[in-house]
Amino acid sequence: SNIYAIIERMDTNDHVKDLARNMFRIVAEAESKAHGLPIEQVHFHEVGAIDSIIDIVSVAVCVDNLGITDVVVSPLSEGFGHVRCQHGIIPVPVPATANIASAYQLKLRFTDNEGEMVTPTGAAIAAALRTKDELPSDCRLLKIGMGAGNKEFRQANVLRAMLMEVASESSSVSAPESDMWVMEANLDDCTGEMLGYAMELLLAAGAADVWYQPVYMKKNRPAYTLSVLYQDSCQEALEDIIFTQTTTIGIRRYPVWRTVLERRNMTVDTKYGAVKVKVCTHKGRTYPYPEYESVKKVCEERKLDFKTVYCEVRQAAWELS
Repeated sequence: SNIYAIIERMDTNDHVKDLARNMFRIVAEAESKAHGLPIEQVHFHEVGAIDSIIDIVSVAVCVDNLGITDVVVSPLSEGFGHVRCQHGIIPVPVPATANIASAYQLKLRFTDNEGEMVTPTGAAIAAALRTKDELPSDCRLLKIGMGAGNKEFRQANVLRAMLMEVASESSSVSAPESDMWVMEANLDDCTGEMLGYAMELLLAAGAADVWYQPVYMKKNRPAYTLSVLYQDSCQEALEDIIFTQTTTIGIRRYPVWRTVLERRNMTVDTKYGAVKVKVCTHKGRTYPYPEYESVKKVCEERKLDFKTVYCEVRQAAWELS
C-alpha cells in the first residue's frame, strides 16, 4: 500500500500508474508465496527497494511514451548456484523469480554463469509487459537499445530491446471479411452422395466456398481433397459437419488473405424483364456480372440459350453503370 501511494502521487497518466501497479503486484504476489505470508504483510524492503521502484516506474513511463502495445519476451537467461540475501543463502533462481516464471509461463534458459541473472523485478516487468510469445514473421527495426549490468559473467551481461514495426492490416487487406481460413481433408473412402451432401451442409452453415479436387493418395488410391473457405467464427460448426458427414479422421487448416473488389447488387430492366446483376469496381473500372439464377429463370421462361441472355443483360448493365 505504501508503494501504491507513491505511484498515485506521480505526476503522470493513469496508464503509467496502472502498469507500475501491476508490476509491483506481480512481485508482491511472488514474495507472498515465497514467504508464506498474506500479500498485505509483505515488507517494503522485499518489494519496494528504491532501485526496484526506479526500474519499474521507468519502464512504465518508457512503454507509455513510445506507445508500445505489443511486447515479445525471449527466453530469460538465468544462472545457477546460490546467492546471499538478508534471509540467508538461497538457490538460483530465487524463490520469487521462480514463482513469477511459473505463474506467468516465462521461459528460462539456464546458462553456465554462476549467480543470479534474473531478478524478481526483471521477471515481473517481463510478465507484465508480454503480450505475444513469438516475433512477427517480418518486420522493420526502428530502434535498438542496449543496457549493461554491473555483474561480470562469462558472457556479456547485456539486455537488448528492439522497437519493431509490422505492416498494418489495412495496407494489405481492405475489407474485414478478407481474413479467411481454409480447412482441408483428403477422402478416399467417401461416395459421391456423401460428398455432395456434405457440400450442401457446409455452405448452409456459413462456408464462403466449398470445392473438391481429385488426388491420388497412398496405395495409389483415387480420392478427393475437400477444401472449405470460411471465417474463423464458423470453424467449430464446419468441422462438426465434416467429421459427421464424411469419413475423415483429421482436418488441417491454414490462413489465407483475399483481395475483394467493391461490389453492389442492382436490377436491370431488359427486353426479357428484370434481371439481377452484381456490379464490381476496381481502379475506376466497372465489371457487371449477371446473376446465374436470374439468367437461368429467363432462359427457362422464354426458351432461350444462356449465352444470348447473359450477353444482352451484361450489355444493358454496362450502359447503366
